[in-house]
Amino acid sequence: MMQVLPSLREKHDEFMLKELARRWSNHKIMVRWLSRFFHYLDRYFIARRSLTPLNEVGLVCFHDQVYPLLVGGFQWKQTLNHRVEVQYVTGKVGEAVISMIDREREGEKIDRAIGKAALEISAEIGMGKVNHYEDDFEPSMLYNTTTYYSRKASEWISQDSFHDYVVKVDECLKREKNMASDYLHSSCVPAVLEIVERELLSVDATKLLEKDETYWLTLLTNDKVEDLSRVYKLCSKMPAVVDHASSMFKQHVTSEGRKLVNQVEDASSTKKVFVRKVIELYDKYLSYVNDCFINHTLFRKALDEACEIICNMAIAGSSIAELLATFCDNTLKKGGSEKLSDDAIEDTLEKVVKLLAYNNDKDRFAEFYRKKLAWRLLFDMSADDEHERSILTKLK
Repeated sequence: MMQVLPSLREKHDEFMLKELARRWSNHKIMVRWLSRFFHYLDRYFIARRSLTPLNEVGLVCFHDQVYPLLVGGFQWKQTLNHRVEVQYVTGKVGEAVISMIDREREGEKIDRAIGKAALEISAEIGMGKVNHYEDDFEPSMLYNTTTYYSRKASEWISQDSFHDYVVKVDECLKREKNMASDYLHSSCVPAVLEIVERELLSVDATKLLEKDETYWLTLLTNDKVEDLSRVYKLCSKMPAVVDHASSMFKQHVTSEGRKLVNQVEDASSTKKVFVRKVIELYDKYLSYVNDCFINHTLFRKALDEACEIICNMAIAGSSIAELLATFCDNTLKKGGSEKLSDDAIEDTLEKVVKLLAYNNDKDRFAEFYRKKLAWRLLFDMSADDEHERSILTKLK
């Protein structure tokens, strides 16, 4: 021990961790051979007197003198006003490993195996202490992670765009999950990731929103589906950001609907395909809600509100109710412009009924639909009686 302690004290970082591994390996070899040399004594004399086995004595000797130096612990400190404060003091192993982690966070390439081995050695020296990580290393690791990412959040928010900031957060979460899996027990990994998410996303959510502005609209306009999914996944735990994003989503869908209406104003032929385009618009953004936004309630509500606005617009002197009835007529009559398979017709009629649910003038639709239905039946123009019965059932 007279040689081990000085050699550990005078070394730092990876050099100290490597020295610890070497000294501990040598000590175990020495204890194992001494136990063999004194096997007879250990087996009879010590057993009869109920003393501690020699092998355990050798390990306890290393533990009592080296372990406190390595792992740190809680210290009580009396302040000037006679208050007693408790603070956690990181041991040399914890300091060295955390130093390596910080350097890796800054982009330096390090040997993780050294840090992981050092923690395992510390646990081994701790005589099988079950809560070694939780009691000795994890408090320092979590505290350091908090301070590190709190500082980084302030730096990045002040200098990066919303997009660049989110990309950095995504990279940090992946890296931290990978590192925590190497250094900590699996039970500790969620705690580290929770700290990273909190410091980078929740603490400065207001500042992040100020940088957002039209970012969500840009992604929606350019159909950046993967980016939308990634950004939503990161920001889904931030109510303010989710509320803002859903508002942008509603604004975008409504804008796209107005574009369709504007296209109809000067081209009467476009009126014939308007409902089809609205159905395609609805399908597109419904898939966004389900796939990108994990069917979040606010985004579902935003889509419903946008569709309600679109389905109550006046279009080139016609109402949506009239166009929906005309679309159904073209779909159901013989020789209609909507030439679809039976399954496609059923799916289309289902979507027409969904759009009708957003319209406030359902009585007018019923009037137009009744006249067109009577015309189809009177002149035997219905393509399929089953489809006629199906949509009536859906409308009810």
